Amino acid sequence: MSEPRQILVTSALPYANGSIHLGHMLEYIQTDMWVRFQKLRGNQCIYVCADDAHGSAIMLRAEKEGITPEQLIANVQAEHSSDFADFLVDFDNFHSTHSEENRELSSLIYTRLREAGHIATRSVTQYFDPEKGMFLADRFIKGTCPKCAAEDQYGDNCEKCGATYAPTELKNPKSAISGATPVLRDSQHFFFKLPDFQAMLQQWTRSGTLQDAVANKLAEWLDSGLQEWDISRDAPYFGFEIPGEPGKYFYVWLDAPIGYMASFKNLCARRPELDFDAFWNEGSKAELYHFIGKDIVNFHALFWPAMLEGAGFRKPTAVNVHGYLTVNGAKMSKSRGTFIKARTYLDHLQPEYLRYYYAAKLGRGVDDLDLNLEDFVQKVNSDLVGKVVNIASRCAGFIHKGNAGVMVAGDAAPELSEAFLAAAPSIADAYEGRDFGRAMREIMALADRANAWIADKAPWSLAKQEGKQDEVQAICAQGINLFRQLVIFLKPVLPVLAADAEAFLNVAPLTWNDHQSRLENHQLNPFKALMSRIEPAKVEAMVAASKEDLLAAEAKAPVGNGELAKDPLSAEIEFDTFAAVDLRVALIVKAEAVPGADKLLQLTLDIGDERRNVFSGIKSAYPDPSKLEGRLTMMVANLKPRKMRFGVSEGMVMAAGPGGEEIYLLSPDSGAKPGQRIK
Repeated sequence: MSEPRQILVTSALPYANGSIHLGHMLEYIQTDMWVRFQKLRGNQCIYVCADDAHGSAIMLRAEKEGITPEQLIANVQAEHSSDFADFLVDFDNFHSTHSEENRELSSLIYTRLREAGHIATRSVTQYFDPEKGMFLADRFIKGTCPKCAAEDQYGDNCEKCGATYAPTELKNPKSAISGATPVLRDSQHFFFKLPDFQAMLQQWTRSGTLQDAVANKLAEWLDSGLQEWDISRDAPYFGFEIPGEPGKYFYVWLDAPIGYMASFKNLCARRPELDFDAFWNEGSKAELYHFIGKDIVNFHALFWPAMLEGAGFRKPTAVNVHGYLTVNGAKMSKSRGTFIKARTYLDHLQPEYLRYYYAAKLGRGVDDLDLNLEDFVQKVNSDLVGKVVNIASRCAGFIHKGNAGVMVAGDAAPELSEAFLAAAPSIADAYEGRDFGRAMREIMALADRANAWIADKAPWSLAKQEGKQDEVQAICAQGINLFRQLVIFLKPVLPVLAADAEAFLNVAPLTWNDHQSRLENHQLNPFKALMSRIEPAKVEAMVAASKEDLLAAEAKAPVGNGELAKDPLSAEIEFDTFAAVDLRVALIVKAEAVPGADKLLQLTLDIGDERRNVFSGIKSAYPDPSKLEGRLTMMVANLKPRKMRFGVSEGMVMAAGPGGEEIYLLSPDSGAKPGQRIK
């Protein structure tokens, strides 16, 4: 028997500036399934991750919320950890890039690169926000496209015509943070000499460490010649200061991948059997795998291996790249309710439903995966409930009723038992190669054969016949043994189903090699339902709740543009645009909670010449909505009606506040009357 492998596995670090959604979960679920498979096989497989906690966006959001960046990232880490745990993603360690381990390792790697001659310095001219007192990244600059004259475009590309350009080419540039006109200033920057590693990267990217499609894409970069990489940012910046360079900070993407090492080092301090150097030093015999999305390939397959090489550390064994998630064949959409947060999903559905669906759709390539919600319901109900669990529910009752729950010895279908045994190596190979879809197809083909055999033997009919009890017991014992093997094969994907099945089977936690043995003369525990069918209404409620999330966010979001929730004065609109908004005084005639909605109130508003129905995500601030009745507020009367699951919303009431219980409906001065325009 071969020695257990030593394997370290990571997923890309979620950014500590927002919630986890189902697109993120695609990566963490597939990584977790692969890790669970390795552990099931008896290998030492360590899974580490961390929140990516640095950068300007973190600093600015914390400032807006009136808390420190450290408080912000602690709050987000608690939310992320809860979401991952409830989706059964079993990290050995979930850390933060804002840690002492990461500070020390980032400084060490930078120092080694500098001493080896791989760091350059030169002056860079950038836009500077004179009001905010900071240099502006491209995404924090907006202006008029120099190619097509489209307004309100970001500093590196035009969303209208697709042109790319330098921020200095924008016409009428404005800071997306303060709204000020930026000025050009020079600053000394530090660069990693990526071209020093051109030859190594050309060899490494073609060595089998990447899928062919990814290697081909990287070849375009390599063939055109690599450029030096700017790894520094100027204060103010939330991150690690560069050793010996006051006011200069490591760019977030410098220390983010080092966060993998830091999280593992943090774990080693708590688990003495783990040796950091044995996994990370050059020449390590351990295996190192990164699971990432295709949008960050250049950082993980060019910059990262070059940094490791230059600093004397080992490079990854493989970087496994996946595509994006679409829902119902289209990009996730907040307005359609298909931009679904992890927590919103968990509020309505079991995590193993999605784990199985992702497994059934995931291949080895980088193709996008579509979560078709109708197919999702059908496939989970058909495969897991109708095929796998059905075997146990069909057979258990006869064993308990006819033989006091004891499985008899013997093999009632040797050819079927042999087929299950013979399939195991191929299923294991599919798991190992991350071809989860093939593994699920092969497992379900076995489930089909088992169900067909049981249906052909029809123990429910034999049980009614005199002298057929022994045959019934043999058939059902065989069915339970086949079910047990299916559970073993599915355990990396469905750990809760496996644990519940182990309790029913009255066995210790199953390992992969247990598929080679059988249960004979074995006492079962009473059978309980192992999985229920997905009710389509719950999927509909999840989509509706996702729309509520959007409305609630709109209710507490300040006016303005840009990807950050910014101060209302941070973005400018033309006067004509503002004048087109029809603001009216509205009398709240009726206010009530919306049945089945967690965050919405339904308001009937009198605006003088008519009444309007408006849904508003302010329930958390007004638990007794009747107290709003008779009150005057302000509404946008010419907002396009929005069709929702609960009805049509015919406008928007005006509110402010940070959220939760602190949302305040805006009211006009005394003397105002319903229907009056606010000018």
